[in-house]
Amino acid sequence: MADERVVSDIVTKFLLNTCRLCPRLTRHAVQAAWWCAEIATKHPSDEAADSHPPDDTETDFIPLTTGSVAEFYIEPMLPLVGDIDIMYHCSAQLAIPRGRPPPTQLPAEFNNCVKVFDIVDSHLPGYAYLELRYLLTECSDGDNYNYFETEHGLYLTHNTGRIDRQAIHRPAVLTDFSNTSLLSIDDVFCLRCLPWPPQAADWPTRPRYHYRPDSATVDRVVSNGCDVVGAVHRQCRQDKWMSKHQW
Repeated sequence: MADERVVSDIVTKFLLNTCRLCPRLTRHAVQAAWWCAEIATKHPSDEAADSHPPDDTETDFIPLTTGSVAEFYIEPMLPLVGDIDIMYHCSAQLAIPRGRPPPTQLPAEFNNCVKVFDIVDSHLPGYAYLELRYLLTECSDGDNYNYFETEHGLYLTHNTGRIDRQAIHRPAVLTDFSNTSLLSIDDVFCLRCLPWPPQAADWPTRPRYHYRPDSATVDRVVSNGCDVVGAVHRQCRQDKWMSKHQW
């Protein structure tokens, strides 16, 4: 354990002494921003992102650049960037752990009418289903939401309806630019879950090598909640229903 800490300190010192911050604007960052704008200008009902498309014309997709383009910020790392990763969620949909009461306040990015889905455990750890449970409507004063319980048994699918894309590698959809000077793009549709869910309860305390990420970073991640993405376990890919509804 002591040897691992020494090695970690040596590598950290080397990076600090030999690397410099990359310029604020890079080609990768420009392409990522362009693709985020492409996603943000689409309406969720046009994309058929799920089996319960939002009715509000003001509903938006909210994109976020993730992965190496977002995280590599020192010059020697930039040539290692192989693609651009973007996650995006719908401003009219939200996931909550089953048994939790619906939120009465939401971040400003959410719409004035929001569908709330319970995270329902499947028979496999880490895989779940999303059952429509509540409809939130913003109060006239704009500070809080009222909620109404909906009919049970309506489950969210993760069909993207994007036939123009090159390939789907759950949970990502690939747009291939390999024959051009641009990087290929993986984008992932997700639902925001504002509280940290019990399905991931062991993540903050699991053993970590080289003390990364540190406890402060882990605490910050947990405090920001998580994203639920469409992914099917290999044992369930041949099942007609589970292959469309598993997250």
